[in-house]
Amino acid sequence: MTTSPPQPPQNPYPNQPGGYGPPEQFPQYTQPQQPQQYQQAPHQQTFPQPGQPLPQQQGQFQQPGQPQGQPQQQPMPQGAAVQCRFCGGFPAVQATVRGHQGMIVVMRFLKLQGPFCRTCGIATVRDMTSKSLWQGWWGIGSMIVNPITMLMNLEPWSKFRKLPEPAPGAPGRPMNPGKPLLQRPAIAMLLLPIALLVAIVAINLTITTASDATVGSCVVNKGTSTTPDVKVVDCASSEAEYKVVGKLDDTVDDTKCEQFPGYEAAYTSEVGSQRYTLCLGPI
Repeated sequence: MTTSPPQPPQNPYPNQPGGYGPPEQFPQYTQPQQPQQYQQAPHQQTFPQPGQPLPQQQGQFQQPGQPQGQPQQQPMPQGAAVQCRFCGGFPAVQATVRGHQGMIVVMRFLKLQGPFCRTCGIATVRDMTSKSLWQGWWGIGSMIVNPITMLMNLEPWSKFRKLPEPAPGAPGRPMNPGKPLLQRPAIAMLLLPIALLVAIVAINLTITTASDATVGSCVVNKGTSTTPDVKVVDCASSEAEYKVVGKLDDTVDDTKCEQFPGYEAAYTSEVGSQRYTLCLGPI
């Protein structure tokens, strides 16, 4: 009786050389197929004739503590049962990579869920963080949320770094990790919130309120006569309107300003327990 030689298994990913390329369906993924179990054809059990020795079975031994009749199971490597949803490689780990977009008034939260292999995971962290560096600052709320979002990517990034390189022969093409974040132009956007903070501090230092005025300082009223908003300015500035000829603490009685020569106007302030009066004269 003649039999045909066994045929090799068909390529489950047609039109892809060597089983390398993106999966046909994206981003779905499947669990790795378990090897098929083959059963041997049942054989007829024979019993020895009287006087004949019992047949011996070779090549079988039993591990201590293992039930008889059950094959010994080999432990599966950690992460080998999970495939990357993008390239199908393993080992992979479940993680979520996040991004942020600020749009002046509203904001947008982005996330991409795994499982990821090492290559696709690192590539996703770099891509999402790089886009957040460009797009995540444009809004008052985004200035606070964006740094927190990028810091949250440190946890999945640490998971990906601990994985070994994907096993060869994955059905799909892994993502391109690209350059590290420190070598990308987007990293310069980290200077934006720092520059804005420095500008706010500098503006607050240059603008002083009326409570900081001393005798000889020049002031300007940026409000009205009923709701004044007095600021201290440079006496050489064109904004300067009055010069402080006297300052009275713990009182709002402007009649006491008559003791100062050149007195023309007065500005009184009472906020809580803090009270003072500025006696103003011409520059």
